[in-house]
Amino acid sequence: MITVPVRHVAPATPRTRVISLDFSAKAFVFSAGQAVMLGLHDSLLRKPYSIASAPWEFQTTGHLQVLAQVDDTGGPDPHLELAGPGTLLDLDGPFGSFGLPDETRDGLLFVAGGTGIAPLRSMLIERLSRPVNIPISLVYSARSPEEFAFRPEPDALRAAGRVDAHFTVTRDQESRWTGRRGRIDASLLREALPSTKSCCLICGPPQLVADTLQLLRTLGVGDHQILTERYG
Repeated sequence: MITVPVRHVAPATPRTRVISLDFSAKAFVFSAGQAVMLGLHDSLLRKPYSIASAPWEFQTTGHLQVLAQVDDTGGPDPHLELAGPGTLLDLDGPFGSFGLPDETRDGLLFVAGGTGIAPLRSMLIERLSRPVNIPISLVYSARSPEEFAFRPEPDALRAAGRVDAHFTVTRDQESRWTGRRGRIDASLLREALPSTKSCCLICGPPQLVADTLQLLRTLGVGDHQILTERYG
């Protein structure tokens, strides 16, 4: 177990917060896609959180980011309700085998639902730091336009021609969103998929993961090319 202070807490969406942990005085090694168990110092309650930081970012800054969901009243997750700058948190880990595959030139497809963007963000930013460029696509599904965490980053990467980013809103029919609506379907995946030989990484609620897995199979993607992580 490692005890570290909270450096900063910032809103990511109306229902999530980015909690930045200060590891400047601690040694810590992890791979993109892994998670940690996190709770208030000396509390018996721990919950898993995927690491949103890329390893190279952490090595540069000493700060580790996780994406924490809050309840519908706007309050933080109860076991982190007192978390703020300076709050001590206990951390176990890292753990998990969800991560980037061995080097491939056939491209990567990241598919995220809600807070499932956190480990995919870690892997995406880590992969972009490597010298060999490959086709990379992101498909991100959220309930409303306001619930796309880290949205400025894929927008900037798309504008720079580095990532083919696709967003779809599943519930908020009253918003002024002019982009794609509805659940992730075969046509969206076909549009985003760099190649049927690409490695596909999916993270989100169990139903989104199961549905996306089946859709990719129908598009000709082999099971050995698909890695998944479920939450909730």
